[in-house]
Amino acid sequence: MGLIDVASGNSVWRGLDYAKNGKIKSYKQIDEDVYTGIALGSNGEKYNVFMDVSHPRKSKCDCPHAKDRRIVCKHIVALYFTVFPKEIDKFLKKVEEAQKEYEAYEEELEIKLHKYIKSMSKAELQETVLQLLYEGPEWMYDRFIRDRIEF
Repeated sequence: MGLIDVASGNSVWRGLDYAKNGKIKSYKQIDEDVYTGIALGSNGEKYNVFMDVSHPRKSKCDCPHAKDRRIVCKHIVALYFTVFPKEIDKFLKKVEEAQKEYEAYEEELEIKLHKYIKSMSKAELQETVLQLLYEGPEWMYDRFIRDRIEF
């Protein structure tokens, strides 16, 4: 599992932004797949970053969010994207492909839903609507009453 895979989505996107905005002020390779660097925080603070690409959970940062915790923070991600700038395009392409897959799934699901609903009898539809209204969230019931029934 790669470094990006173990970071939270928030850390990845913020780290990408940090890399693009030059928040990694310096870095050096200290071993194969091991780097250290200095990252600037949002208020100009400097944080020491240690990144082990082969063992992402060994990566560390002394920022308040990651200090003494085994997490991959935005500063570690920023260092990763700074050291490996081609990974930015790979990551963005992967996100784009995932979005397209999700949209295709949603489209297929909507088609199946319409087909299923059209196959239901009137009695089945009535029972389903009542069940959704009674068992669903309260706002759904309230909105249905407000929008469709003069009360």
